[in-house]
Amino acid sequence: MSTPYALPTLPQRLFAALRRAPLWLALLLGLWAGMAPAQGIQLLHLDSERAEDGGLNLGFSTRFELPRTVEDALSKGVPIYFTAEVSVYRSRWYWRDARVARASRSWRLSWQPLTRQYRVSTGGLHQSYESLPEAVASLRGLSGWRIAEARDLEDDGRYYLEFSYRLDSSQLPKPMQIGLGLPHGWNLAIERSLTLNLEAAAVKTTP
Repeated sequence: MSTPYALPTLPQRLFAALRRAPLWLALLLGLWAGMAPAQGIQLLHLDSERAEDGGLNLGFSTRFELPRTVEDALSKGVPIYFTAEVSVYRSRWYWRDARVARASRSWRLSWQPLTRQYRVSTGGLHQSYESLPEAVASLRGLSGWRIAEARDLEDDGRYYLEFSYRLDSSQLPKPMQIGLGLPHGWNLAIERSLTLNLEAAAVKTTP
């Protein structure tokens, strides 16, 4: 399993501006960027590993906070869903790339007013938490996720995967979907397309 890596906290354009700006302006821009609240989802690491039986496992971790509008909906009894999806493709020079495997995982976060606890459900399993930060922490990553079987992969092939993780508004109640229109805070999502090296026992991928 590869080691985690941290993504830059400043946009590339801001880095370029800092290099060209006078010293006093560079300090001001750097201070402003450090004070600005993080938006969206940050991908901290994405690891893939060939299992002993030849299959492929995936692990990932993210950093994000629930916006106020999402917290308000949750406190009013609206369950919130997060979905991770990954597709594995084999590159082909003579035709479009072939998708050889696909996997998805969903988490349901809800507020239980009777017990005054937060509940996270996934894959038929349920876990209750005393506080919202604890519940959200359990949604931020996954390890040992089987995304492809040995029969799906050929050792001499060239493969890559497409990964996404998002707050899944498509699973909200229909009345909310009609009037939602993805206002500020409801468009939490991140996507990556990564090359795989299946010849290595442990595969390190870098967005």
